[in-house]
Amino acid sequence: MTTKAKVEKKSRLIASNKKAFHEHHILETFKAGIVLTGTEIKSIRLGKLSLNESHARIEKAEVLLYGMQITPYDAGSYNNHKADRVRKLLLTRKEISKLNDKMKQAGLTLVPLRIYFDRCWVKIDLGLAKGKKIYDKRDDIQARDTKRMIDRAVKSSGRDV
Repeated sequence: MTTKAKVEKKSRLIASNKKAFHEHHILETFKAGIVLTGTEIKSIRLGKLSLNESHARIEKAEVLLYGMQITPYDAGSYNNHKADRVRKLLLTRKEISKLNDKMKQAGLTLVPLRIYFDRCWVKIDLGLAKGKKIYDKRDDIQARDTKRMIDRAVKSSGRDV
């Protein structure tokens, strides 16, 4: 078993942001850690989170994640977490400065793509993204439909034989 296969085996997908790929062109991806509390981890292990409408910003040399919803833990006490609080992402200074330089270009944003367990740690993939125009979305839909039709035709031609 290769080392890449070992790493993939130890990571487990929790949630993905499919809408991000439809709404944006992903130029580059970054792997980041995320600062969480105990009850947030328990809710994440139960799969009670949403990445829709979330985004990241760089403020004072820190990367902050806005809009990620983690449902409060049912068995939590009075110190249960807020569902929509701002969460700090853990990146190196070099990565943050690289992101900051690229973010100064017009129209670029940081979008969370997926959140997963890497061994026992919760990690998040951030994408440096540029918004798609309406005609780009139409082209993607048309390409997906033609691919689906070709796959159906190939599959049905194999059955006739």
